[in-house]
Amino acid sequence: MPVSSDAPRPGSGSDTPVLSLRNITKTFPGVKALSEVSLDLYPGQVTALVGENGAGKSTIVKVLTGIYRTDGGTIEVAGDQVEFATAQDAAEAGITAIHQETVLFDELSVAENIFIGHAPRTRFGLIDRSEMNRAARALLTRIGATIDPSIRLRDLGIANKHLVAIARALSIDARVVIMDEPTAALSHKEINELYELVDRLKADGKAILFISHKFDEIFRIADRYTVFRDGQYVGAGRISEVSEDELVTMMVGRSVDQIFPARSHQAGDVVLEVSDYRHPTEFENIGFTLRRGEILGFYGLVGAGRSEFMQALFGITRPSGGSVRIEGRPATIHSPASAIAQGIVYVPEDRGKQGAVTGLPIFQNVTLPSLTQTSRRGFIRLAEEFAMAREYTSRLDLRAASLDQNVGNLSGGNQQKVVIAKWLATQPKVIILDEPTKGIDIGSKAAVHEFMAELAAQGLSVIMVSSEIPEIMGMSDRAIVMREGRMVAELHGPDLNAKTLVRHAAGITEAAA
Repeated sequence: MPVSSDAPRPGSGSDTPVLSLRNITKTFPGVKALSEVSLDLYPGQVTALVGENGAGKSTIVKVLTGIYRTDGGTIEVAGDQVEFATAQDAAEAGITAIHQETVLFDELSVAENIFIGHAPRTRFGLIDRSEMNRAARALLTRIGATIDPSIRLRDLGIANKHLVAIARALSIDARVVIMDEPTAALSHKEINELYELVDRLKADGKAILFISHKFDEIFRIADRYTVFRDGQYVGAGRISEVSEDELVTMMVGRSVDQIFPARSHQAGDVVLEVSDYRHPTEFENIGFTLRRGEILGFYGLVGAGRSEFMQALFGITRPSGGSVRIEGRPATIHSPASAIAQGIVYVPEDRGKQGAVTGLPIFQNVTLPSLTQTSRRGFIRLAEEFAMAREYTSRLDLRAASLDQNVGNLSGGNQQKVVIAKWLATQPKVIILDEPTKGIDIGSKAAVHEFMAELAAQGLSVIMVSSEIPEIMGMSDRAIVMREGRMVAELHGPDLNAKTLVRHAAGITEAAA
């Protein structure tokens, strides 16, 4: 298997990279997002950047486009060492990105979007709209797009917006084009058209960084691959010299260095039954059972529909069909309030925006959904609020100066504990934890894992959405894998392993192994 512990080495001629990253490091408070990673991009070739969620792919894109400054390492463009202090620096070096959600302006015309920031000017310094439209039409024709450059962008579909973004890349004579999950919202026909466009960009000598979770796309379109894992460089090579199975091994071949609490699983009666739950755009045919004292994991890659399903189950969004039974009785969930009343609570992934009121103190956050328990005759009793908050935060080993401290001043791990404490105070039957340890340190992760195990031991039913394979394997009694809005596998026992999880999530069949 072509795996190297060293950085890929530049070649010569057409194998000389137009862009090279060496030993790039990027650290955020408590998290090392990139640790001495390397990446080479070659003219006229597509390099697929492969890795699980959290491998560091998005961070490296932000480094390349000048959004993040590195903490260490070097960037070379055409052999010259450069620094990107701003996005403008990256653009001037000829680097542009086309994201899953195009970063364009709906109220501007197609031509204005293509030439924003560098529009042609008349001799009086005014924008030359006639020349701009002519040049935009020429660029669109060059990539095979029949789009009127004078119409507003909002009148285009997603596929045509991608074409406008590519025309913009060509308008600044980009050397490097980054495509970040570009096919996520495209139809099969539009995907094939994108492939043809990539072939044209390659013929023009562009170096393309292609990020996708879909292995069929990677093997269809890429010339080379680079694998990141847990913010580290794992290996690189030619796509013709590696198999899907070898790529999966490189993606997940880490040792699980986290210690998960020992659990003797003795699931009780069925608490939650979900049948044929569906949404017109996000997910379909979701059905499973959850037992008392069980931890059910949900795994999937970006866009799998896990969080969207959980939000519908909690009443944030409305499903288009399906049924829910709680302890054998039909349940109608039309809002978060009705979900809470029937014993389902949800700890969201984005705790800062959705899970907590960061401007309020800890004790008020904890008691917010339970004010009827701390009030008498319409008046909130402060002593009862503090008592409830103290009970549930102490169970989670919350670290704070006092319960009067604002949640916004807590660390990420302690904010997560406040959100969990808030919902435990409602005494639920089912708790949904969406990425419960995302962005928190190892010590806080261990505390959350311990407490999850305690909750299950006390008879609470837990649904855990996680993008971390060790967490899914270490904490789940069973795991459901989702892909493109559908359940594709339910795993337990020896089948609940890293390779099987990634295979199902990426849509890799046994025949392709």
